[in-house]
Amino acid sequence: MKKRLGLVYGGKSAEHEVSLSTARAVTEALDLDKYEVLPIYITMQGEWLKGDPLTGPVSNIEALRLKSEQPKPDHIESFLQGDMPDVILPLLHGTNGEDGTVQGLFEVLNIPYAGNGVLASSAGMDKVVMKQLFAQAGLAQVAYVHFIRSMWKEHAEQLLDQAEQELSYPMFVKPANLGSSVGISKADDRESLEKAIELALKFDRKIIVEQGIVAREIEMAVLGNDHPKVSVAGEIRPVADFYDYEAKYKDQSTELSIPAEMPDTVAEHMKDMAIRAFKVLDCSGLVRADFFVTADDEVWINEVNTLPGFTPTSMFPLLWQKSGLTYSELIDQLIELAVERHTEKQQLQYTMD
Repeated sequence: MKKRLGLVYGGKSAEHEVSLSTARAVTEALDLDKYEVLPIYITMQGEWLKGDPLTGPVSNIEALRLKSEQPKPDHIESFLQGDMPDVILPLLHGTNGEDGTVQGLFEVLNIPYAGNGVLASSAGMDKVVMKQLFAQAGLAQVAYVHFIRSMWKEHAEQLLDQAEQELSYPMFVKPANLGSSVGISKADDRESLEKAIELALKFDRKIIVEQGIVAREIEMAVLGNDHPKVSVAGEIRPVADFYDYEAKYKDQSTELSIPAEMPDTVAEHMKDMAIRAFKVLDCSGLVRADFFVTADDEVWINEVNTLPGFTPTSMFPLLWQKSGLTYSELIDQLIELAVERHTEKQQLQYTMD
């Protein structure tokens, strides 16, 4: 019997278009003899629209912008009832999708869903909280400072002074709660630092300023629930100053090297750090762990992405492809892990008897 698989994509997020690219790729890889695929599109305004079950792959992104005359429901539960999927595959990136909000909805509705739960999603989305948890786990990371918009408005000069006292140029300025390198800038002096902060604050009320270092950018993919496994390592070699949004999704100039060349001892150290990061955030399903590796093989964890880019040319699927798992098999495993975790949760007792 086919599983009813709900694809949730789009979203009220700066990464809306990235999500559509992911959704299109997934429709091309799913076995429609195995799944009845129910498209659920979230518009940029936050409206949920249902499409008819797919009869084949979606050929272009525009076809994913489902048109529906159904009014926006008062309650998402009533919207899903009658077409309740057996399992949800969230293909959302950024705020209102990757940050635990949608995951909380699925928890309340008691629907199995692929990927990380509420805690891991929200903690992994907030780069400051994530780094604080990494510090608790003893994971090496670069120095940083952080602050919120109201602090910047009231004490801009003092915050610039603090950054220059605790860090050195170049610095990288990022919104704390966004992915795909949206709103990230490199600062080489005080003037560019101020401009970078102003840009980042357009996307989030909290920002982080990180110490720039000369290092290779290495990533590993983690897959599993209680007993995660780790892929081979892959190296990113951006032609631009850093791996920004343009390099990730538009100009196609970035070189990827999989597997990355490194001593076995360094690779094993990174795998251990990836699993420790996965467990300290209480992750499940999937994570991409990003590292810096210096010329003398010192390893620093940069961040983890709890819902990484998922097109066939994205790093997470490529890492698993080079580790012996095809794109279609990877999707199947994520769905199986979702059902496994949900089944375990059903064993919980909610009474004192």
